[in-house]
Formats: sequence, C-alpha cells, structure tokens
Amino acid sequence: MANIKSQIKRVKTNDKARLRNKAVSSSIKTAVRKFRDAVTAGDAKVITTELRSASQALDVAVAKGVLHKNAAANKKSSMAKSATKAGVR
Repeated sequence: MANIKSQIKRVKTNDKARLRNKAVSSSIKTAVRKFRDAVTAGDAKVITTELRSASQALDVAVAKGVLHKNAAANKKSSMAKSATKAGVR
C-alpha cells in the first residue's frame, strides 16, 4: 500500500473505475449472449430487439471509455451480419 497521500487517493479512484468498467463490460457480455441465444432460437422479432439493445450497450461502453470504438464497431457489424444470415432485415 502506498504511503503518499496522492497515491492513496489514486488507488481509491482506480478501484472505483475498475469496478465501473467491470460492470459495463459484464453488461456488454450479457447483451451479446442474449443476442446469440436469440439467433439460435430463430425468432426474428427477438433478434432485432436484442441486436438493438446490444448495440446500445456497446455504444454506452464506448462513451464511458471501457471499449475502443473500433472494437465496438467490429462487434456490432458481426452481430448485424449474423442477424442478416438468420433472415432478419
């Protein structure tokens, strides 16, 4: 543990940010998993809603700085491609 006052504060700040990033990335994984489950189920209406919610979760992660914008764009495009392959749109 640090002895310097500013470093003690920095450790607390880093811990808060780590927990926030962990929560956001967990919600991304959940949203993508729900989308993949919808694709395997094959219901077009559920696929579109899950695609929309997963895209919003990715956009929130980019806005918060948890995920790089190109990584989110790659995930969104691959999800859109699999949705199209499943017969949606």
